[in-house]
Amino acid sequence: MSTPREPTGPELERLSRSELVDLGHTLDGIRIVTDEPPPGSSDPRRERRNRRRVTLLLVLSLLAAGAFVGAYLFWPTGYVPPGAPGHTAHLLYTPLLGITFFGAVGALGAAMIVYVRSFYPDEVAVQHLEKGPSAERDRFTAAATFAEAGAHTGFGRRALIRRLGLTGLGVVGILGGLVAIGGLVRNPWKEGGDAPLWTTGWKPVGGETVFLRETTGDPTEIVKIRPEDVDPDGMVTVVPFRESERGDVEALHAAEMAPDNPVMLIRLPPGTRVDHLPRREDLHYGDYYAFSKVCTHLGCPASLYDTRLQVFLCPCHQSQFKITEGARPIFGPAARPLPQLPITVDADGFLVARGDFPDPVGPSFWEIGRGSH
Repeated sequence: MSTPREPTGPELERLSRSELVDLGHTLDGIRIVTDEPPPGSSDPRRERRNRRRVTLLLVLSLLAAGAFVGAYLFWPTGYVPPGAPGHTAHLLYTPLLGITFFGAVGALGAAMIVYVRSFYPDEVAVQHLEKGPSAERDRFTAAATFAEAGAHTGFGRRALIRRLGLTGLGVVGILGGLVAIGGLVRNPWKEGGDAPLWTTGWKPVGGETVFLRETTGDPTEIVKIRPEDVDPDGMVTVVPFRESERGDVEALHAAEMAPDNPVMLIRLPPGTRVDHLPRREDLHYGDYYAFSKVCTHLGCPASLYDTRLQVFLCPCHQSQFKITEGARPIFGPAARPLPQLPITVDADGFLVARGDFPDPVGPSFWEIGRGSH
């Protein structure tokens, strides 16, 4: 059997769209088994009804996308306690983002499904596939095949649906980009040295003492820590507590839920040799050391304590921090030590914080070394 002659570029350009489609099918080993017209194509009333359904879904998708952008950029996100003006808006922020994003993507997907079911012909094709790169001719035949599909489905002549559909796809793509770069829209440094990336709940406010409170799972239970409450080689997770918060369930719960508040209080065995990092020589109290529980790699809880090796282990990516060397990373992807909380004991014998962390808590960020905090 002789091999058909390869058509030249000028010959391909002279072929009609239908001829290019047939040539493409032949060259690709495609055989059309059935090619039925779209359901309802012979009924103008049904076609108009389907067209209105698709148009309505695309409009809903665009409206939901606009609502998502508006909520993401302009809806108030700051915490508002119960009973205060704006508390309801605070509670609605996350659900609003979820509903509008789902509406944008869901309505667009529904429009595509309805369009395919209403206007695409019922075609069954069988193709024999072969390995190897595509030939030059495929650029022409593939383009013609796409154009033929657009002509059969009416996508080219339904201008409103085409424009809304393409706009919807573009807007959904923009939403994905907005989520990725949205954090760059807001200025995290507008508070200066009090910016959230610099400070935590351990920062002194109004000169009030900040105690180390053990987390028990019950925000109403106040358990302040004394040195004798921790055994040698023991570890206790603590969060900040101020006497002004006693009885304020919302404030106590917020202290436990804040992602940068949890601290691991360690009591090393007496006589343990500790090699302090620079600027950390006086942050401990005797054998008691307090380190942030937030891994400096990606923010997971680095709370697994190996008393034999005296290391903290982050279970997410296996970063290890040597406690007796200032919690510096000795294994894994973490690149800087866990921040250490300065602690001491007050006149009543309770462990208290002497100030906030001298280093930012959590994963690193671009401005971490500028030293303005």
